[in-house]
Formats: sequence, structure tokens, C-alpha cells
Amino acid sequence: MARNWLASLTDGIVAGAAGTLARELFSNLDVGVRARPMSDTHERAVQRMVDLAHVNLGPADRAANRRAGFGPVLGIVNGVLAVSLFAALTGRRRPPLPVAAVVIGIGGMLVADGSMTALGVTDPRRWGAEGWLEDAVPYVAYGLVAAATLERLDRGRC
Repeated sequence: MARNWLASLTDGIVAGAAGTLARELFSNLDVGVRARPMSDTHERAVQRMVDLAHVNLGPADRAANRRAGFGPVLGIVNGVLAVSLFAALTGRRRPPLPVAAVVIGIGGMLVADGSMTALGVTDPRRWGAEGWLEDAVPYVAYGLVAAATLERLDRGRC
């Protein structure tokens, strides 16, 4: 039993990494195609966590570099965590691909946007249609790629 749970968790890490790559690819393509500025929400989340923990990141230039480095790490951890939890909870009884993709995509958005909202970094109620679209499209790719990766990993084990 423990081995099945561990295998599901490991598959979730792999699928979460694949889904996170897809999410970041779509986000950055949107930035490039529309020439919009990069989001700084992850950097602001790092700063908020640092403030809450009363941690000093050093002089201003070094602190900015640390936020710039730790911000994307936070996004990667969120992306991998959401799929890992899904994989561990569903084990070998995964829902069909379209259902899994929707659950993973929405779950990923909830983990990321929920944590950012809880930290006071963003307020989804103020995003407007364009803001929601900018956030949702990458998570559609994230959910599809992560669910398809889990399905492929499951088939390879049979």
C-alpha cells in the first residue's frame, strides 16, 4: 500500500513539473506576443512572507535579486505541489483525462491564487476579464499536460 502511494506521489511530482513547464511556457508566450509586462506577484509574495517572518534579505540590490530568484521557485513549488497532492489522493483510481485536467487546472489556480490572495498580494475580485483570461489560459495548459502525463505514467505501469 505504501509503495502505491509513494509511486503516485512520485508520478505527481513528474506530472506537476511537466504541467508547470506548460503553464510557464504559455505565460511567457503571452508576455512576448502581447508585449505585456511580466507579473511580479511571486516576488511580492516572497517579500510578504519575508515581512511576516521578520527575515532580512540583505541590502536593497541583493534583496531584489533574492526576490527575483525565490519568486519563480515559489511558482514552481506551487505547480508541482498541486499535482502531487492530486496524484497522491487519487492513486490508481484517477478520473478520466478531461475531468482530471479540469480538477488539476482549477486546483493549481486555487493553490497559487489562494496563497497570493491570503498573503494580500493580489485580489482576484479586481482582475477583470482580461486578468482572469491571462491567469486561466496557462492553467488550462497546466491541467491538460499534467493530467496527460499522469495518464501516460499510469499506462506505463500496467
